[in-house]
Parts: sequence; C-alpha cells; structure tokens
Amino acid sequence: MAISNNTINLNNYNISNKDPLTLIAGPCALESKQHAIDMACKLDEICRNLDLNFIFKTSFDKANRTSIHSKRGIGLDRALCVFDEIKNIHNIPILTDVHLPEQCNLITDVVDIVQIPAFLLRQTDLLIAAANTGLIVNLKKAQFMSAFDIRNVIEKVTFSGNKNILLTERGTMFGYNNLIVDYRSLKIMKDYDIPVVFDATHSIQLPGGSGQKSTGEKDFIETLSIAAVSIGISSIFIETHDNPKKAISDGDNMVDLTDMPNFLEKLKMFDSLAKK
Repeated sequence: MAISNNTINLNNYNISNKDPLTLIAGPCALESKQHAIDMACKLDEICRNLDLNFIFKTSFDKANRTSIHSKRGIGLDRALCVFDEIKNIHNIPILTDVHLPEQCNLITDVVDIVQIPAFLLRQTDLLIAAANTGLIVNLKKAQFMSAFDIRNVIEKVTFSGNKNILLTERGTMFGYNNLIVDYRSLKIMKDYDIPVVFDATHSIQLPGGSGQKSTGEKDFIETLSIAAVSIGISSIFIETHDNPKKAISDGDNMVDLTDMPNFLEKLKMFDSLAKK
C-alpha cells in the first residue's frame, strides 16, 4: 500500500525508484570547512561529467561513535556556515544527520534532507521534529529492524503531515560485529511506494570490529552496490574521502575519491538497464 510520495522533487530533478539514479555522497564527518567544500565541489564536478544527480552528505556530529575518545566532527554551530555556503553559493543540495529534536529547526535553512540515524529510528520526538521542518526526511533502517517494522516509523513522520520520505537500507545485524544485507528488504520497501536508498558503505561495516572503532570490508562495496542498483532504486549512498586513511570516522568503509568516477559510471550503467 502506498503511504508516501513516490516521487520527490529536489533542485529541479526527481528522486524516485523509476527515475535516473541519484548519488548521496561525502565524508562521514564534517572535518573542516575547507575540506567539506572541496569534497562537495569535487563530487559535484564528477557527477556533472557523468550527468548524475548529486546530494552532498556529511555529519556535523558523529554522536554514536564506538569510543568516548573518538573524534566526532566540528559540531553544529560551526557547521551551519559551511552548509550555507555549499547549499546557497555552490547550489549543491545537502543531507545531514540530527540526533536531538532541537537540532532540526536550526538546520532548516541550510540543508535539504534531514537524516535520522539508524540507531535513533524509534525516537518519536526526533522523528516528529524532523517531519515538522518540512524538509525531506531520510530514514535509515535500523540494524535491528525488519523492512516490515519500518512502516510504524513512516507513520510517525506522515502523521505530522510530511510525506517527503526516503528509506535507506544499511544492513541488518547478523551476530556480533557483522552486518548482512537482505535484498528482500529493498523489494519490501519499494512496495511502500517510497524512494529507496542503498547505503553501500555502512552495509559493509563491522560495528566495533576493532574494539574501540568500527572497521569494514571495502572489497564488497562494488558487489553489493551493483546488486542493489540492479533492483531499481532511487539512490545510492556512498561515504567517500580524498584520503580515507586520515578520515576521522569510518575510513575503513569509505571509497577513495579517485575511485568514484569509474565506480559511478558502472553503477549508472546497471541503473539504466534496470529502469529500461
């Protein structure tokens, strides 16, 4: 049963499971103003060359790091001017996470998509606050949640009058320190008539895999991404960095920026075939 918008318009292009693939990409954490702007502009150029719709993503605060000693990003206050420049000067749409209801109103004018982290997907007040911004809300399916259970989460957002929703698959917890992608989830979520996103880089994460931080199995990113895009989804979510080894968060899961053009060109081919 359709319970939300099946097509979302952003920056004069459509996001849907039938329209050409949209890329959601950027570094995991917002490390500095210049780095974020450089990454956004470089990714935008890559996507323009490939005729690929692009949304820049980064997190002003990684509030769910494994260790208390892990770096979290520059924080919301310093991030607002960074988002403003990327969105309103460079004309690049932005997605970022929120962790507290009061953060939602603060970012309304400088981002396009509010993302609810997977660990917080049952937090009703946070979902309602995100919905009330009127922005697109990206719901990252929790590691402990089935594709059927997410219907209740969707209702919390639509109950507030916001039907601009994206649903993101990022793997299901399968034993300790391991995630498994059940591709049936993509089909189930597509049947809700909502644009579906595949998070390619968190799906290969090994949560807490090295004790004080998460690790990942990069060799599987391309394989899982091709499988997801071949089903016919709206978007692919990829964390990327110009130097993953120096990234302050999730470096083990990221695609190197230099590998993105060839990787995206391949995904675009499979997307085109799936949607013919």
